[in-house]
Parts: sequence; C-alpha cells; structure tokens
Amino acid sequence: MTRRRISLLGVLVSVVCAALLIAGCGSGSGSSSSGGSTGSSSSSSAPNTIVIKSFMFSPMSLSVSPGATVTVKNEDSATHTVTASDKSFDTGDVAPGGTKTFTAPKKAGSYSYICSIHNYMQGTLTVK
Repeated sequence: MTRRRISLLGVLVSVVCAALLIAGCGSGSGSSSSGGSTGSSSSSSAPNTIVIKSFMFSPMSLSVSPGATVTVKNEDSATHTVTASDKSFDTGDVAPGGTKTFTAPKKAGSYSYICSIHNYMQGTLTVK
C-alpha cells in the first residue's frame, strides 16, 4: 500500500506540474497602450522592454511604434533568444544577466516570437 501511495503522489505531482507549465505558456491579453510608442509592461520593466524570467517573456504581448528600439533583458539562469517566427527580428543569444536590443519592424502588424532554444516560450510584438 505504501508503494501505491507513493505512485499516486508521483502522478499527482506530475499533473500539477504539467498544469502549471501549460498555464505559464498561455498567451497574454494585456497588449493595449496609449500613445503608440509605449508598450504594455510589467511593473519591473521599462517601456519597449521584454524581460525574460522563469522561462517566460514579460510582458507576453508588447505594443510598439514602427521601427522602435526594443530592449530584451535576460534575468534568467539560462541563455535565451527573442526570435520572430517570420525572422523579421532576432536577438541572437542573450546570456543570463545580459541585455540586447533589436529594431521593431517598420510595417504595422502582429509578430509572434519564440525563444529558439526553448520553443515553448512564446510572445507577440504588435507594431502600431
């Protein structure tokens, strides 16, 4: 019976971890901004800044002006990238504790991006 309890506990822990991982990888919906050039941001990041922490982009959706400079700060323990699905921008490797910038596309639209090292990390850059 002890083995069965341990096995059930292992299954429960696995299910909870999977649910948390799925919840953390969902798409964000807070992408509105006023004034056009200021993106939505978390309280710890500046305008037009994407912070990488805990294998997540924050904010997951950012709105910027065409051609704006976007700063990427890696506050994680692993190397990451911010790579557009259509290859319109790519930071290359951003080392732990590192910062890089890229220029947003000049054409208005919605650009999905991932970390090319950890493909489950996803975000959206909206150019308005």
